[in-house]
Amino acid sequence: MSYDPDNIFAKILRGEIPSFKVYEDEQTYCFMDIMPRSAGHCLVIPKTPCRNILDASPEQLCACMATVSTVANAAMKAFGADGITLQQFSEAAGGQEVFHLHFHILPRHSGKSLGPAGVMGDMEVIKAHAEKLIAALG
Repeated sequence: MSYDPDNIFAKILRGEIPSFKVYEDEQTYCFMDIMPRSAGHCLVIPKTPCRNILDASPEQLCACMATVSTVANAAMKAFGADGITLQQFSEAAGGQEVFHLHFHILPRHSGKSLGPAGVMGDMEVIKAHAEKLIAALG
């Protein structure tokens, strides 16, 4: 299957759809998930086109993993987390809904389950969580 340049994450990268940016470098972009399953739930994507891990280049994967590591460590600090869940879904049968490679970083606390999937979050809370992550990255 081919990459769709009109997917929502491609539109975010082009500035056509707003996002709460947490981190950006030459190769990756990290922003808050608007349907968070935990406080601080964010996404890391490559700036270059690829559908998922199945067609990603080694360079795209390395760049994303470096950003995941940086942001995950900041999330541990910012949210007093006990751990991190990292999720990546490839193809519809694997649970992928947006066909641009992305990694979910979910700060976790012992004994607390993830919130439900697909529930829109409070934008003010998400913005505040972005600010906490940005401060922890500082």
